[in-house]
Amino acid sequence: MNVLVIGGAGFIGCNTADYYAQRGDGVTVFDNFTRKGTTENLHWLTSRHSKIEVVRGDIRRNQRELEACVAKADVVFHFAAQVAVTTSVANPREDFEINALGTFNILEAVRTSPNKPIVIFASTNKVYGGMENVKTVERDRRYEYVDLPMGCSEEQPLDFHSPYGCSKGAADQYVRDYSRIYGLRTVVFRQSCIYGYRQFGVEDQGWVAHFTISAALGRPVTIYGNGKQVRDLLFTTDLVEMYDRAIQRIDVTSGQVYNIGGGPERTLSLLELVEMLEEQFGIKMNPKYSAWRPGDQPVFICDIRKAKRDFGWEPKVGVKEGVQLLAEWVKKNKMEFESIYF
Repeated sequence: MNVLVIGGAGFIGCNTADYYAQRGDGVTVFDNFTRKGTTENLHWLTSRHSKIEVVRGDIRRNQRELEACVAKADVVFHFAAQVAVTTSVANPREDFEINALGTFNILEAVRTSPNKPIVIFASTNKVYGGMENVKTVERDRRYEYVDLPMGCSEEQPLDFHSPYGCSKGAADQYVRDYSRIYGLRTVVFRQSCIYGYRQFGVEDQGWVAHFTISAALGRPVTIYGNGKQVRDLLFTTDLVEMYDRAIQRIDVTSGQVYNIGGGPERTLSLLELVEMLEEQFGIKMNPKYSAWRPGDQPVFICDIRKAKRDFGWEPKVGVKEGVQLLAEWVKKNKMEFESIYF
């Protein structure tokens, strides 16, 4: 199989590229290498797999290069994105051009290609907005849903909030509709909190990795809100296996949307993560506090039963195990983080 990973030097992208390269598939990485850690991730990939093809390109403007890569692919993974709410508020035009226009360009490349590859799109839980209509209760260290014991399903109304929510939401709907209108084999995954190896988290995106790296380097962290926000956590190895299972069952998954995360059994609040990291690293983090960010959901937990029903997937890595695995990886690669973050 020939696999094109757009955004292939990013966190999820490089783990996906590594998975398929290890399996012996042909892998092309398409990336503009502007994000922190992408150069290091590419070096890691190419040191492990000499046959990976690397194309430096931008989904906003390099259409000819994009079309050439798509023409050789059996599967296209679309991970290239502007990923932070705060950045989208500061620069909504760039956010739109990357997330909405960039996705449109990819879909057009697939639609006009002779081979019509499968398209796997990483969407976000932010398409559901602040979910103000969903009742939550505040506990000592976390918020909880009142009426959603299995989490948020794909039936939750879309309610884009923030430029990021709008741009990713537009992309989400375009990917879905290109299956309905043009018959493309597309699958949308509305992802919750993904974490794991090769994640160079920063303050406005990738909070589990950001807090873990900060703990390792002795850097201060800021909690926006009260820290009781809860997300369901999914480790990257589980995520990539999920993608592959969905591809194997493309007869069922084509045109579908899935909420993907750790589900109700794998949840964590910011305050609980701080406690776990203080124990892991033997330190006191003493986080600062600041105002809530726009559209920040007090709770987001995926109902992942549709994925299990349609293609037999469920996560394996628990939260404690996953945070420990991430912390151990950060400790082993501390020098690499110091060179990137300082």
